[in-house]
Order: sequence, then structure tokens, then C-alpha cells
Amino acid sequence: MMGEDRSYQEAHTDFSKSLSYGDYLALDALLSAQRPLTQAHDEMLFIVIHHVSELWMKLVVHELQSAMRLLGEGIIDPALKMLTRVCRAQEQMTNAWEVLKTMTPADYLEFRSSFGQASGFQSYQYRLIEFLLGNRNPFMMRPHEHRQEHHELLERAIHSPSLYDLSLKILSQRGLVIPSSVLERDFSQAYESNPAVLEAWLEGYRHTEAHWDLYYLAEKLIDVEDNFRRWRFNHLTTVERMIGYKRGSGGTAGVGYLKRALEVVLFPELWQVRTEL
Repeated sequence: MMGEDRSYQEAHTDFSKSLSYGDYLALDALLSAQRPLTQAHDEMLFIVIHHVSELWMKLVVHELQSAMRLLGEGIIDPALKMLTRVCRAQEQMTNAWEVLKTMTPADYLEFRSSFGQASGFQSYQYRLIEFLLGNRNPFMMRPHEHRQEHHELLERAIHSPSLYDLSLKILSQRGLVIPSSVLERDFSQAYESNPAVLEAWLEGYRHTEAHWDLYYLAEKLIDVEDNFRRWRFNHLTTVERMIGYKRGSGGTAGVGYLKRALEVVLFPELWQVRTEL
């Protein structure tokens, strides 16, 4: 007869005077935040998926801002690790749509009217990620005017250099030619492709040994945008499966709006360089 397993006997079990797992993670607050407005079975799924996505976005913002601070100081290598973590978090966000797709249009219609005009379009964290990555449109701050702290956060982001702007500044510091019109542009506007910037990146790709960290930074930026495109595409197909071409709950054109969003290119010269090599 096998002896009793005592490998757990010394585990700490009295948390009356110490921090427990649930206390540390504030699980009572976290797990009580899911508050369906109807009796529809799938509303819990809908809320949980969006909560999980917002948590991943919180991590993405944290890592992006930390990487951008380093790049602003001309430090590349530690920033690359943070951008890798951004990519892994993006993958989790993309996979979340696969779980949501288990909900059918009939399931969704059971509770869709309950949350009125609330929409993912109004996620300030998603908008902040877009601003940090360089997809900037001042109009997109309007849904956040009722929350001063969110609006101020977006206001600061839209008038500051993006992840790509900071990367181009490093290229300039390394002696590659980046026009002053690019380095000193109006950051509140979306970035536009520039032939001189393309030439600078081409130099890095043609002479990778001489510019290895810049070359690796470029490929990491491509990873981030690639994952961002996948998230958007999965979002589009999920919405089309759920509501077809109906308007979104927030008043956007729904699938039409999401299809146009797929056309946005964050780091244009890094895609163009493939053709030119």
C-alpha cells in the first residue's frame, strides 16, 4: 500500500495575518466586475471576453510606454524584449475572438439591446494603443470627453512622438538621413510615408551587420503591426458573423468601418522596403 502523500503538509494555510493569493490579486473585485444586465446565458461570455481583452490591453500599454521611454533615450535592446511581450499579449487578444465566435447571432440578439450605445469603439485603452503606435485622429478623442482623466491621457499621447517617431529619431542619431520635416512634424496627425525614410531603412537592411540593432528593431516593429492587423481582421470577421452589415452599437458603420481600419498602415516604409530590396 502506498504511503500518504505529505508533500503539501508544510504549505502555508493560515492567511489571517498575511497576504493570500486572492488578496494579492484583488480577486473579489475582479470576479465581481462581471454584471450581466439580462438573463441571457451568453452575456457572461461577452463580458468576460471584453474584460480579459482590456486586461491584456493594460499590459500592452504598460510595455509600449516602457519601451518608448527607453527608445527616447536611445536604448534599443531592453525595449526589444518589451516589444516581444507586446506581441505575445497581442496574440492572446487575437485568440480571444475565437472564444467569442462560439456565440451565434441568435445568442447575441438575446442581450444586445441591453447595453445601448456602449461599444468597443469607446475603449480608451484601445485608442491609447492606436495613438502610441501612430494611428492618430483627433476626432477619436470625442467619445472620451465625458471622462477628463481618459481624455487628458489621450491628449498627451496624441501630441507626443509615437513608437515609430522615436525609432526614426534613433536612425537620425545613428547618422542615417531623416528629414527635419519628419522629426519635427505635427505628431497629432497620422504619419505619412517619406522617400528619405525609406532610403534610411534600406541602408539598415542592406548592411545588417553594421546596423544590426536597428535592423532587429525594424523587424520587431513589423511583428507588432503584423499582430495588430491580425487582431483587426479577427475583430472584423467576428462582427460580421454576429451582426452582418448592421450598424455597430456605438453608431459606427460596423463591418464597413472595420474594413476601412484594415487599410491603415502604421510603419509604411518598413513594408515598402521589402519591395525595394
